[in-house]
Amino acid sequence: MNPDKRTLDELRIDRTATPKSERSGRLVLIALAVLAAGVGLIWWLNRPKAAVVRTIAAQETAAGGQKILLNASGYVTARRQATVSSKVTGKVIEVLVEEGMKVEADQVLARIDSSNVEKSLHLSEAQRESARKALDEIKANLDKAERELIRTSQLAANKVASQSDLDRAEADAKSLKARLERQMADVAVAEREVAVWKQQLDDTVIHAPFAGIVTSKNAQPGEMISPMSAGGSFTRTGICTLVDMGSLEIEVDVNESYINRVEPGQPVEANSIRAFCRTWV
Repeated sequence: MNPDKRTLDELRIDRTATPKSERSGRLVLIALAVLAAGVGLIWWLNRPKAAVVRTIAAQETAAGGQKILLNASGYVTARRQATVSSKVTGKVIEVLVEEGMKVEADQVLARIDSSNVEKSLHLSEAQRESARKALDEIKANLDKAERELIRTSQLAANKVASQSDLDRAEADAKSLKARLERQMADVAVAEREVAVWKQQLDDTVIHAPFAGIVTSKNAQPGEMISPMSAGGSFTRTGICTLVDMGSLEIEVDVNESYINRVEPGQPVEANSIRAFCRTWV
């Protein structure tokens, strides 16, 4: 080969070889791509989780679906309510409730003047005590008469006492036995009379028949109250009105022409303020 041509070939630039600067740029791009992929993977693993959504089947209440069977208006009432009054006629001296107050069962609501009843009770107790003392006296006399009868019977057996003495002793013993039985009955009557006056004294204290809310106060201290209404008088017939709030129910008036649409156990929808009921088919 010609030496001059070989020298010229050595001086020629080899364009197939990759420059060093170009290789470095590629390495940088690859490193950035790997870094971006790593960042993207970390973000994917730590991304916020999607909220769990629970789906419920809904039913449209438009025309062609459920339709209203009956509309009716009514009121919310209590099944259990009472106008509390007294069992006896008397003057109110104390009222312990106000409207809107919650009371418990057997709570004292009011008191009636009991001065006359207390005096009658004291009198009946004194009569009972007197009857008991008379009973003790008769028991002592009967015991004496029985001993006298035994003694007279012994004397009559020995022909010392006459038959008339024996008959008189027997009559005295029988008479005292009869008086004893009558006096025992009188004591029982006196005890029952005391019990009656005690009951009347208890009746002057008015108790709540059940737990509930006082919706109205009908009497004031100083007024007369009676369990029965007297026409033309100013006597009250009740202390207050008590309502059991646990027995509330909706009372609805249904026209007789629509009564065939109502059935036992039929579902209804009620709105407050004034009871407005709606039945569905």
